[in-house]
Amino acid sequence: MTFRVRYTKGARDDLRRLYGFLLEKDIGAARRARHAIVKAVDFLKNFPFSCRKADPDNPFLRELVISFGSTGYVALFEIEDQSTVTILAIRHQREDDYH
Repeated sequence: MTFRVRYTKGARDDLRRLYGFLLEKDIGAARRARHAIVKAVDFLKNFPFSCRKADPDNPFLRELVISFGSTGYVALFEIEDQSTVTILAIRHQREDDYH
């Protein structure tokens, strides 16, 4: 079964913010980070249940850890139904927590 991946407005804003932050410092790093995030999110199309639970009481709210350099990103997502995964937020691993 393949899942459709969609993004909330907040998650799209997160992507723009993260890309913009890196773009100011290093355009190559910004492109590599964007590629790493896209590649990792593609993984959710086939294996969303393999990611860690974000809330022990909600098996459908999960986190995808995205490696990038010595740190990386974390995508909070929800498995909406048997065919849809929704990305709720994306943060750099050194940022404050999100909920």
